[in-house]
Amino acid sequence: MISTETLAQIIRMRHDQKREDHHLRTVIEDLNEDEQAELVAIMWIGRGSFEADDFDEAIRTAKSEATIPTADYLLGTPHLADHLEAGIEALGIDLDEDGTDV
Repeated sequence: MISTETLAQIIRMRHDQKREDHHLRTVIEDLNEDEQAELVAIMWIGRGSFEADDFDEAIRTAKSEATIPTADYLLGTPHLADHLEAGIEALGIDLDEDGTDV
């Protein structure tokens, strides 16, 4: 599972308008295939494309439907940080458990 620290970092970076996308791109590209699919699934849950109970299905769909690099897809998604935050909440993931505050 993608770490809560990485999730928090991605959200913070996306909210920080001063950062250039290449920093966030690097973080996403450094994730393994499973973590990238989980990140996409969390975003999809947050925007309402899947329900939290369908997380495993969303991961499978993210893997099977990937046609462009994950970083390109996510960076082109409007409201990415908001969707990730909503997905995290829907899944009951507590970012604060690692002392990370988004």
